[in-house]
Amino acid sequence: MTAELVRGQNHTLPQTRLEIRVSAGTPVVAGATLGDERGTVRGIEWIAHPGSPQLPGLEVSQQAAADHRLAVDLEALPTGAHRVTVLLALPVGVGGPVRFGAVPAPFVAVTGLDGTEIASFTLTDLDAESAVSALELYRRQDAWKVRAVGQGYAGGLAAMLADQGVTEPAALAGTIQEAVTRGLARSVAPPPPRTPEGDRVRHATGSADHRPTAPPPAPEPPEPLTDPAATGPAHTAQPHTTQPHTAPGPAAAGPSAAGTAAGGPIDYAHPRRQHAAPPSPPPTAPPAQPGQPAQPVAGDATGWSMDERLYNQIWGMFEDLARAVAAYRSAVDFAESRMDQELDRALSDPRNRIGGAGDRARETARAKRDELVTRAREALDRDLAQLAAEAAVVEPALPAAYAGWGNPVWHAHRIPMEIPMALRIGDLHLPERTDLRIPLLVRLPLERGIWVDSGRTASEAAALMDTDRLRRLAMETAVAHAARLLAVYPPGEFAVHVIDPAGSAAGPLAPLVEAGVLAGPPAAGAGGVASVLAHLTRRVDLVQMAVRARAADSLPPDLDTGEQLLVVNDFPHGFDDRAVTQLRYLADEGPAVGVHLLMVADREEASAYGPILDPLWRSLLRITPVADSHLADPWVGHAWTYEPLTVPPGSRVLEQVLAAVAAARRAAGR
Repeated sequence: MTAELVRGQNHTLPQTRLEIRVSAGTPVVAGATLGDERGTVRGIEWIAHPGSPQLPGLEVSQQAAADHRLAVDLEALPTGAHRVTVLLALPVGVGGPVRFGAVPAPFVAVTGLDGTEIASFTLTDLDAESAVSALELYRRQDAWKVRAVGQGYAGGLAAMLADQGVTEPAALAGTIQEAVTRGLARSVAPPPPRTPEGDRVRHATGSADHRPTAPPPAPEPPEPLTDPAATGPAHTAQPHTTQPHTAPGPAAAGPSAAGTAAGGPIDYAHPRRQHAAPPSPPPTAPPAQPGQPAQPVAGDATGWSMDERLYNQIWGMFEDLARAVAAYRSAVDFAESRMDQELDRALSDPRNRIGGAGDRARETARAKRDELVTRAREALDRDLAQLAAEAAVVEPALPAAYAGWGNPVWHAHRIPMEIPMALRIGDLHLPERTDLRIPLLVRLPLERGIWVDSGRTASEAAALMDTDRLRRLAMETAVAHAARLLAVYPPGEFAVHVIDPAGSAAGPLAPLVEAGVLAGPPAAGAGGVASVLAHLTRRVDLVQMAVRARAADSLPPDLDTGEQLLVVNDFPHGFDDRAVTQLRYLADEGPAVGVHLLMVADREEASAYGPILDPLWRSLLRITPVADSHLADPWVGHAWTYEPLTVPPGSRVLEQVLAAVAAARRAAGR
């Protein structure tokens, strides 16, 4: 029976190996401190946080996330530790909420390793606090108990650490927040908000979440969520009106520009949806044979259209895979830890160190370990097989925006009249099964820029590649992404500008140039760089002023209010200090008013600018032209291998798509 605690209440823990699960409506930082009999933290070695996530018997997440799982083994804590205090804090400097009173009440649960809930606590009545001591596990005589604390701190993480007795709490708080910022810079943007009943109809068995869902509620304004992947100033999505090429006015502007600059939330409402309409019912799976999992069905998630249902289904598969692998890895770690403890206990007796007793103890401990690992692997394999079957059904059903270049849907693609919810920019996989690929989708309009890392330090594969070949591959990747964006926007609603200061990308840019789909010739030299940046900076300034003044009609008639993409090659070549400042301005302010960056750059080549460019890099989603394990999911923080999308050898699909874009523009008179 689960104990639902209120502030100050305690409950006896029936076991010492536990998980502490945190669920919040926004990304939070999770940490824990150890205390002695008086509750004193003896030093930083008794603090687990994203910059130092492991202690004996305790492990926390390395990044901010809306969901956390903290692993606790009370028997393995350091000698003298009698208390574990779980701390939550809002990350700073990432454009998210600054007080717990502005977000849903966090929920904390203590569970067994099998997921059985022991006690739970909802942290209500928080207001100006930005950090909170959620609960504590403490030893009372020979028993361990959990107490609901809920003590908030308006002074933030530093004030909370100071209250724990930590020396130099401000410095440690800064270290923790910096570690969180680094983690967020590599994280994948979170999925859209769930409906109260859950966002997927899961027919699978195994570890896949069984979340029966009702149809989406009446389309009230969705609850805004903060993007944990945005590490620069927050970018607010720009909802579109139902008319193409409409300047952002009061109805189309969404949150105010002032709210955006202050770090306002991202509105995850589907672009262009203006009116209530009943959602289409999700497809139903064929009846399963007794004892067998139901056959997967493409589009088995809630949504207003098949595209939206597929989008939500892909996110559900992503989460299912993340959690299934997390459960497997946790079980393996538990098996190894238990074996080590059993061996330590057996060999601590001198009589077992000689003769056959020690060998038998080792064999017994290893046999138990192997049995646990085997059972965990069997469970994982069942889950992976079900997800692979689902992926095999989903992939052929994807629309062009979600499909890879090898999908036949691209050969029959027609330029749409409305933009899709998202765009596929690559695939993600984990080492437990590398052939199970999850599409990496980014929402449209883009909420942050993209950086294609052309440096040889980007990955091991990049380090082995010739520099010129790597740079060409990075630019080809950028061109392919630009082509996909052009292909999924209505004719004339998306313009692409290119800055190529030295003219070194003429080869990769040829498909765009020859198709005639660029807003102008690639800009070369310092003069070309200055001209394009001035043009886009002026557009951002004018649209921002029109939004703030609610005077969309005052925009110049020659101003293109469609989405704009700036592709920058070989940054910072050709950029002076003024140009760098303008580029940072576009990265920070552009997405809210429809100006986006797609940069191809080697960060080391920009090192001469020093830390001034760090916010720029962190504000962009970093991808690589070759496979690299650098992206993290927003649930458990696995390091996922990113696989870029590639055009099949010998295929002319890219040229065909760009020809279709050019033809659609001519037909529309754009």
